[in-house]
Amino acid sequence: MFATAPIRGGGSWTVNVPSSGARTPSRTPVAADARRARWAVSLIFFLNGLSFCAILPRYPELVDSIGLSNTAFGLAVGLGPLGGLLAGLGAAGLMKRWGSARVAVTAQIIASTTHLLVYTAGSWLWLAGALLMASAADAITDIAMNAHGMRVERRYRRSIMNSYHGFWSLGAVTGGVLGAAGAQVGLPLWVQGVLGLVLFGAAAFASLRFMLPGPDTTERESAAGPSPASAADVPAGAHASSEGAQGRRVAGMSMRGLGLIAALGAVLVFAGSTEDAGNTWGALFMHSTFEVTPFMAGMAFVALQGAQTIGRFTGDAVVDRLGDRLTARIGALVSAAGMSLALLLPTPATALVGFAAAGWGIATLFPAAFRAADDMPGVPPGVGITVVGWLARVGFFATPPIIGALADAFTLRYALWLVPIYAVGILLFSGALSGKREPVA
Repeated sequence: MFATAPIRGGGSWTVNVPSSGARTPSRTPVAADARRARWAVSLIFFLNGLSFCAILPRYPELVDSIGLSNTAFGLAVGLGPLGGLLAGLGAAGLMKRWGSARVAVTAQIIASTTHLLVYTAGSWLWLAGALLMASAADAITDIAMNAHGMRVERRYRRSIMNSYHGFWSLGAVTGGVLGAAGAQVGLPLWVQGVLGLVLFGAAAFASLRFMLPGPDTTERESAAGPSPASAADVPAGAHASSEGAQGRRVAGMSMRGLGLIAALGAVLVFAGSTEDAGNTWGALFMHSTFEVTPFMAGMAFVALQGAQTIGRFTGDAVVDRLGDRLTARIGALVSAAGMSLALLLPTPATALVGFAAAGWGIATLFPAAFRAADDMPGVPPGVGITVVGWLARVGFFATPPIIGALADAFTLRYALWLVPIYAVGILLFSGALSGKREPVA
């Protein structure tokens, strides 16, 4: 028998078990092209988080310069993901024709271009339109970079998806710090936008040459059998019946697969809504509630993304031990407890603790849901990850206007009580995620 167990230094241990019962470990190295591709994909994740999140600490300036109410601002931010909802539906077709690598890089460069339009917005309509286009490009980048990341993970034959999302969070934190620093020193918004377009766009373009070549189905077709990163990550019970080619199908998905994909999408709706609470409203909450400096206002976002970064870089080891489902449930409880503390006892310190707890609590949910969707039985390659990514945008689309309206009616402190409610939603749908991984014999 042969068993493969994950290791942390790259590659996996293939253990030959002879009849005598002795175990002789030997390391199977990861190919150089896969290692290069992993860093290239990680760079796209990093740039995707960095480019947009540098804008977020500058939101109070945009709101003041345009003269927007919380409701109007929330509506503009909420309309943005509508672009992602529409564009995300075409991601699978684009990847089928051009490949996930080209699509991810091209869409990221387009996203950096549209971010310049956000920085230079002079009216509500301009801001809403710029966010609409930025979200459309981001949705395609998001789906394509996760799809290419899954290709590389299959080469590694162990979980590395959390580390990708860790690089996204690291980019988000870096962007948040840069944006907050720019706000503090009074850097003109348009200058920050031009610098981002030139630097981030060039870096994205340079990463393309290191991506994996060939069609996106290469690793699926060449695999001799299910890898630890695929067979063990399908939600509990999914192996019982994939319905094969029988029964009614929607967009190529079996009805069972469709139901599980919808549940995974629901998890990401609540995770995305939690993340948006810090992204969109963190700086405004700190500014309006405590009247802190612009830099300190930006730290709410940095706290959420910083804790999420730690959670993602340590997430592969955690989910290997506990499974995605239990990890998600523990995280939901931490998120609910932390934000409840911040809202019951509001101070700048407790606010940062609350946003950090929310970020850590949802850290592993996006990689877990994307992996499970991409390996779902009864779901064609690329379709599951596209649909789950599309459903995740619903949270980003629906919640900003709701929080904005509640903030105008009751203040942001009371509006943000939705975050503990999102944690309850994660608990309800977390059963769609996989349990503890079993060793492959």
